[in-house]
Amino acid sequence: MTGLRPAGPKATADRVCLVLLALVALGTGGWAYLAPARWYGSFPGLGLSWLPPLGPYNEHLAKDTGAMFLALGVLAVLALLRGGVLPRVAGAAWLVFNVLHGGYHLTMLHVYGPLDQVLNVVALGLLAAASVVLVVPGRSGGD
Repeated sequence: MTGLRPAGPKATADRVCLVLLALVALGTGGWAYLAPARWYGSFPGLGLSWLPPLGPYNEHLAKDTGAMFLALGVLAVLALLRGGVLPRVAGAAWLVFNVLHGGYHLTMLHVYGPLDQVLNVVALGLLAAASVVLVVPGRSGGD
């Protein structure tokens, strides 16, 4: 089986990050695209509701957000399955999104209570960190 996939800590970290990003993207994207009003009203779930304090519901925007997350999810899955340079490409795309998305939300933390503020920072930071892991090359430079 050697030669099919690189082994080692960097490859394992990349796979873990790609699985995390794929699950977040496909779950969020499917929910936002297929049930945009429910997604808007109850994202991220578990009794929390982070979107209504940010502005009024817009079905077009919600479905476009879902489509974008689904596209990033497909990219993460392809990178996971195909390897090569794709994990770094996926990481770069995710990093652009996560830095811009996270940057916006950091400026909007004032609309939330303390728990939601912490959860926003942790969730967005985790996704950005996963993106960075993918972008950073392995020790050999070929990972």
